[in-house]
Amino acid sequence: MDMETALRELGVSDDLLTTAEKEQLDRDGFLPLEGILSAEEVAAFNQRLAELTAAEGDRAGLEVHQEKGTDRLADLVNKDPMFEVCFSHPRVLAAMHHVLGEFHLSSLNSRAALPGQGHQALHADFGQPVEPGAYQVCNSIWLLDDFTPENGATRVVPGSHRRGTLPTDEMPDPAAPHPDQIQLTAPAGTVVIFNSHLWHGGTQNHTTTPRRAMHSYFTHRHLPQQLDQQTYLRVNTYNRLTPAQHFILDVTG
Repeated sequence: MDMETALRELGVSDDLLTTAEKEQLDRDGFLPLEGILSAEEVAAFNQRLAELTAAEGDRAGLEVHQEKGTDRLADLVNKDPMFEVCFSHPRVLAAMHHVLGEFHLSSLNSRAALPGQGHQALHADFGQPVEPGAYQVCNSIWLLDDFTPENGATRVVPGSHRRGTLPTDEMPDPAAPHPDQIQLTAPAGTVVIFNSHLWHGGTQNHTTTPRRAMHSYFTHRHLPQQLDQQTYLRVNTYNRLTPAQHFILDVTG
């Protein structure tokens, strides 16, 4: 199996993203793909994540990361077949291929910013600046609530993935507002692709309900995964997945 074969078997082709969409992703560093999930699918995801959060209690998210002021879950690849779409959807994979070329899934997690919480400093998901085009990491946010200015929608600085710097190189306080930042506001069911070298961060949820999302995070194949899929993958999960999905997860039998 190789990258081109895996993508072809998962229904990925060059024409799944328009020229304008590719140009926006290159220029701005992010691309909203609306309507990836139906309202019924969004509701089903939210119900299942609530069940998992309740079942895992204070251990929720421990496989990767726990964050004060949020409900987090990790290792979703193993926790329900419904989550397979997050590392198999053709449009999402086409965007990852456009940004990274050769890639694998690094982790599949969820994050719900709780009321009054969720603010993050601007950051990139790579520890050092890279030259434009030499990108190593790319994320997708699966919106399970409408993202609004009030409920903590992610902020980004458009084009910052091309600066060759990190927020800490330019900002005295990366937690402060940036003059060029915008918020990624979009309806539930949207998947926002964003080049993870783009400066980004969650904002404070000013509503009375959690703001929920999943993060399907991909990296170049030479990088270690945030969650080692080979170590964590359960036998029943491996058996239900296709060889092309095994390739995206970078696992062997």
